[in-house]
Amino acid sequence: MNYVDLLIKSSQETNSIVCMGADPVLDRIPIEHGSIEIRISKFYEDILDVCKSEGAIPGAVKPNYAFYAQYGFDGLKALKKVCEKVREMKIPLIVDAKRGDIGKTSKAYAKEAFEFWEGDCVTIAPYMGTDSVMPFIEETIGKEKGVYILNRTSNPGASDFQDLEVNGKKNFEIVSEAIIKWSDTAMGNVGAVVGATSIGELKAVVKKFVESGKQIPLLIPGVGAQGGSASEVVAALKEAGYNLQLARINSSSGINYAYEKQETDDFAGAAAKAVAKLNEEIGALA
Repeated sequence: MNYVDLLIKSSQETNSIVCMGADPVLDRIPIEHGSIEIRISKFYEDILDVCKSEGAIPGAVKPNYAFYAQYGFDGLKALKKVCEKVREMKIPLIVDAKRGDIGKTSKAYAKEAFEFWEGDCVTIAPYMGTDSVMPFIEETIGKEKGVYILNRTSNPGASDFQDLEVNGKKNFEIVSEAIIKWSDTAMGNVGAVVGATSIGELKAVVKKFVESGKQIPLLIPGVGAQGGSASEVVAALKEAGYNLQLARINSSSGINYAYEKQETDDFAGAAAKAVAKLNEEIGALA
């Protein structure tokens, strides 16, 4: 079993490839009483409980480490509770930490992600090269664990370095080729982060992955608040012949704070509706 198997199983059980980003912003959490830890953890526990009762369970949950760490130990304690809730619901847990450092430090970060937070997957940065990336990948060998490597990100500044050309290829294309090569170490456990905000680049990356003949999981942020379109993403994946069950299309603010747009006090119900709406936009998985 590998991470690809976990993704496929989850997509079949939930009928969803939506990834719910869990990014707490205290000013937007409509729970006024209790400590920071309690307010954050209850916010996401309530959302996930209603998603379950409404049959709108996301195909993965991705807490962003920084959104919790900004609140100190209370925030990190809340992150632990959110991770425990996700694992209790048997949803793939992606620890969005974007780690990457020299070998020994990467190994320590990998242990944090997989052993302390008990994540099924972790996001990492490739900038420091193979000896920085491999400790994470090695931790996944023989397990249903994975790594998503930043490939072509969704932020406006992504083009500053990722689109630079080296020997006739753009940097993000070179990273795509490295991801394919690195996947030999732990087949099915090495994926890529490719944003929904640059469809042309997404198409180029997916084409390269499909042509490699390898199963490369995709984590696709940028849908919703960042302006990306889930329907355009799905069309691009289908056009390339990519297996949708290996993808996770992420929405964070659009789900977390859907109650604001829906103008309701029922934040959990609004979030469940947002997941269901995104599922509908994505359409059938087969």
